[in-house]
Amino acid sequence: MSDKMRIDGIEALGYHGLFDVERENGQPFVVDIELELDLEKAGNSDDLNDSVDYNDVATLVHNEIIGPPVTLIEALAENISKKILKVYDDVAKVKVTVHKPRAPISVPFGDVSITIKRER
Repeated sequence: MSDKMRIDGIEALGYHGLFDVERENGQPFVVDIELELDLEKAGNSDDLNDSVDYNDVATLVHNEIIGPPVTLIEALAENISKKILKVYDDVAKVKVTVHKPRAPISVPFGDVSITIKRER
């Protein structure tokens, strides 16, 4: 399947991290999502019921970012991917990138991120 839906830059304040200060003060997390699904029916019907509502996906991701804290961004990505595959039966594969631009790294850096790919 080659059809994909992308949502980049879903941002929210989360309280994830290894250190107490991260869990107390919070910090921004940014998530990019790529869904692999058949979009032909929606393209032909022009009906949202034949697709996945990207607003709903973005809201789901946002709620995971602001949800219960996890220690690692790997766990946050895993939680997001599992939830998407559970909620959206038409999604065959999901790719999740979690950015932690204010990670506690002791040298200057631009961004840190992890990417996972999961499928049914």
